[in-house]
Amino acid sequence: MSARVLVVDDTPINVKLLEARLSAEYFDVISASNGREALEICEQNRCDIVLLDAMMPGMDGFEVCRKLKSQPSTVHIPIVMVTALDQPSDRLRGLDAGADDFLTKPVDDMALIARVRSLVRLKAVTDELRTRVIASREFGLEDALVSATAETGQNARVFIIEDRPATAERLAAALAIYHHVDWEADPQQALARAALQNYDVILVNLDIGGFDGLRLCGQLRAFESTRNAIVLMMARAEDKERILRGLDIGMNDYLLRPVDRNELVARVRTQMRRKRFADRLRDSVQASLELAVIDSLTGLHNRRFLDARLGAAFEAPTLGTRPLVLLMLDLDHFKTVNDQFGHDAGDEVLKECANRIRTQTRGIDIVARFGGEEIVIIVPDATSEAAEVMAERIREEIEHQPFLVNGARQSVDVTVSIGVAARLPSDQTPGDLLRRADQALYQAKEAGRNRVVAAAA
Repeated sequence: MSARVLVVDDTPINVKLLEARLSAEYFDVISASNGREALEICEQNRCDIVLLDAMMPGMDGFEVCRKLKSQPSTVHIPIVMVTALDQPSDRLRGLDAGADDFLTKPVDDMALIARVRSLVRLKAVTDELRTRVIASREFGLEDALVSATAETGQNARVFIIEDRPATAERLAAALAIYHHVDWEADPQQALARAALQNYDVILVNLDIGGFDGLRLCGQLRAFESTRNAIVLMMARAEDKERILRGLDIGMNDYLLRPVDRNELVARVRTQMRRKRFADRLRDSVQASLELAVIDSLTGLHNRRFLDARLGAAFEAPTLGTRPLVLLMLDLDHFKTVNDQFGHDAGDEVLKECANRIRTQTRGIDIVARFGGEEIVIIVPDATSEAAEVMAERIREEIEHQPFLVNGARQSVDVTVSIGVAARLPSDQTPGDLLRRADQALYQAKEAGRNRVVAAAA
């Protein structure tokens, strides 16, 4: 996977070395010699990942990292700090600033490329979600980018798979301050528990006795219930090849033994912030998709969705010959409800009417608010007679019990008129079918309301 890598370092020779290594793996490399230049490049969305030197004059790498991770426009960009600093406290400082990883110079080529590829792969998923969230702002939803940026990464459900009780208890004690923690020593039992418990983070000892820890990680990725969990590997420094292999097959991160408690807490926090960032974006996209096709008052499908489904039913060759019936409903004297009880009461009636209609329709039927107090139901694969029976059930369901309004302090009797039209061979467009259903509805109104009328074949 190719990507645009920003190398930030005030020493030209360091930039040249990293550029040569990355270019050999077909990455596009751009560079910056100071923090302010790096911030400008990131804000212009000109890179996919940042390799950031910690020690620079003026604004150091830690400050650059904090600024990038605090802005909704740049928080999604992965940052790997690449520095000569090699103390655990330095690594922890980088992680606390929001860095996704911390590599010490001289950088191991395999570790560098594996980490860049892994983070770029994760960012590609986030980018798609960000694009959709930005495009959906017209719906007036809360800005998911802003709320996701404020995520703390705490209160996660963490599962430790470790066969050494003393080690597991030490890790659990460090994490329990911020998260809910369970642990399991037996790998097979661990897989079963993970599949049922919906954990956010799973820590796996790659050296777990009598079992291939990397295979265990792969199984966690393969199962539907654990596919989206964060998987962190714990391994010895000399087990580099398996660590890199784990990153290559989709594991999120790793910790070297003996695991530093502070680094453990920082890496779990960083990963949870990234996961919840993506989850927030995903939820926002889903909400915007629903708003695009759902009527906000009744929860029924809207006119846009109705038109699309009817259009498909007439255009698709396999659907164009299947039976299709349309019900068009209109609440009788609805203006009187609004005038006597208020528009809030009218809204309550519409919502309850939608609920009652749902109880009398099938899962494959499409119920949509056509406009005002009119509702249309697409009834596929049904005869006109069967649809008329459904319409009569709906009419009775609306009529049989008064509607409670204004906080259940008042009640109002409501009836509905329904027109029924089955698709005919002569119908060329959805408009033909809608017109005949509307004519049948008009006949029901003219005949005294509160009745079902079928269009003539």
